[in-house]
Amino acid sequence: MIPTKQQCFDLIRQYQMLPHIVRHSQLVTDVAMLIAGKLNSVGEQLDLALVEAGALLHDITKTMSIQTNENHAKTGGELLISLGYPSVANIVRQHICLDSNSFAPDAVTEAEVVNYADKRVKHEEVVDIEDRFQDVIDRYVKKLPGLQARFKQVQRETQLLEQKIFSKIDISPEQIRDILSNR
Repeated sequence: MIPTKQQCFDLIRQYQMLPHIVRHSQLVTDVAMLIAGKLNSVGEQLDLALVEAGALLHDITKTMSIQTNENHAKTGGELLISLGYPSVANIVRQHICLDSNSFAPDAVTEAEVVNYADKRVKHEEVVDIEDRFQDVIDRYVKKLPGLQARFKQVQRETQLLEQKIFSKIDISPEQIRDILSNR
């Protein structure tokens, strides 16, 4: 089962996502839906309702995790499973780090689209992945040196994912910001 857009916003209110996190999630959704639409136009078969719900809810427990220091991808996934949304939970659980065994060289998954879209949105602005990675390094990796090796792996995976996505569609990564700002 996939929650409707209205149900997603009801959950966002119920779990008291901070306003800036809501705006971030809305922009991640815009990026994800643009990419998913482009991918579907060239033959991918992404479930757009699933992409939308996964993107809107990817940070559903982030507000809570700010206080608890819990992994919000994990707690968000657990919450959505408990609410009866396992397919959305799978996307939320992978929005920071994709499952290592899920990378298929030919097809793009809904989880990959949301993961990539989140990497393109720093706070409330579409940025390139290098800018986003620098932000993550400054905010987290420098403070927690144990994250460096894992972060390097995520960086590499994201670069490969970007190549995979944009080898299939008729826009470049650099065009996303302009396309969205002209809507």
